[in-house]
Order: sequence, then structure tokens, then C-alpha cells
Amino acid sequence: MTTKVTALFDNIWQHYLTVTPSASKIHHLLGNGHDVINDHVAYRTFNIEKVNLDKLAKHLTSIGYTECGQYDFSAKKLTAKHFEHSISTMPKVFISELRVEEFSTEIQQIIHNLVEQLPENISEQADFLYSGRPWQISSTDYQTLLATSEYAAWLAAWGYRANHFTVSINHLEDFDSIVAVNNALKNAGFTLNSTGGEIKGDEKVKLEQSSTLADKAKVVFSDATLEVPSCFYEFAKRYPLANGELYTGFVAASADKIFESTNAS
Repeated sequence: MTTKVTALFDNIWQHYLTVTPSASKIHHLLGNGHDVINDHVAYRTFNIEKVNLDKLAKHLTSIGYTECGQYDFSAKKLTAKHFEHSISTMPKVFISELRVEEFSTEIQQIIHNLVEQLPENISEQADFLYSGRPWQISSTDYQTLLATSEYAAWLAAWGYRANHFTVSINHLEDFDSIVAVNNALKNAGFTLNSTGGEIKGDEKVKLEQSSTLADKAKVVFSDATLEVPSCFYEFAKRYPLANGELYTGFVAASADKIFESTNAS
């Protein structure tokens, strides 16, 4: 089972690097020759039966993951869950889905047109979590989505790939605080997401998070090729609960700001 989990995340990581070259440099910077433990990996999807959150989750529950938390992001019209493996050094996975029915008829139509292009069993493909964009979309429709929901536009452009990986600061050899990590990143020329402050959360909520702004990469739309935000790298420091064990959940108020790491402006 461990081999299957490792193989899955190796594939997801390699696919992520193809549009997030900065991640490889950051991995080297923070790891400095040591292993970098991933705190969690995040995914986006639509709450449409064919590709909904539960369909993505099946790829995880089949290899030993269990659902451990549910979250609501009312402003962004998202529902999310996170999953954990029994082996604590395996990455947690945070999957969110867009509540499509809460948008205008025009936005709903664009999204349904995307999903209707897909076979019913698309989520059963072994490589689904690192398969990329499975539909065709025009740059016009992308821009229409972008004006209403950055989340929807990103998903329409990039499809099924890790939206971000997250370094576990708790497991780094050479850094013991999020401030030290952030300073090292800025000194190396990386730009951090400053929405809501560079550090989201604190010791009181048992989780501190920061992230880079997404890289940019070219997307071939049906009518044009544009350079748009791709994926980013996140950093998390977890604090112990009263029982001495590290907090393993997520803080919705912080995650809400992390989503904005892929904003186009």
C-alpha cells in the first residue's frame, strides 16, 4: 500500500513540476540535500456528478486514506474535505469543489459544456489525478469565468493536477519557523502571496501557512494561446494540541486566502 501511495504522489509531483518550475528550485532551497516532507496536496473540481469531490477521493480511499474534515467557503461558493493516510508522513489531501448551481446561468452553462465533453467513467482512469485538462475551452470562456470566479477559470484551464504541494516546515532540517522560511524565499527572489498577510493563521489556531504566487505557463485554448497562472508552492507549520499531537486539520479562514495564490492579478 505504501508503494502505491508513493508512486501516486511521485506522478502527481512530476506533473505539477511541468508547469511549476519554481517548485523544484524551492524544494532544493529548503531541503538543502535532505528530504522534504509534503504536508498536503490540494485539488480543485466541480460539484458535477462525473467529476465531483467524491470521485477524486476514491483514488485516495482505495489506497488507505480516510476523510477527516469538511469545510465551507461561502464567498467562493466552495465545499471542501481533507483526507489523511494512516502513515502520518504521507501527504494529506485537500479537495475542494465549486458549487456550480450557485452561479449565473451563463457561468453554469460554460462549466456544464466542459464536463459534458467527458466520458462518464473519466474519473476511473488510473492517472486521473495527474491527467491535466480533459476538455476544450476557448479563451473567451476562460475570461468570462475569470471575471466571476478565479477558481473556476483556473480549473477550466488546467484540469486535474495538483493545484499546489505544501512543504511541512515541522520536518525541515534547516528551518524551524515560517518566518525563517518566508525570509529565505524572499531573499532568493520568490514572491509570496500577501493577501491577508504573508502568514495566514497562528499558533492559537494551531496552523501557520504561507505560499508563493503561482508560476505562469502557456495554455493552448481552442482559439488562442495565453500565459496564465499555473500552480504554486505552500508552506505549513503545525502546532501541538493539548494531547501533544500535531494538529492535522485546516483553518478555513486561512485556506480562503491561500486560494488567491493563483489570482491573475
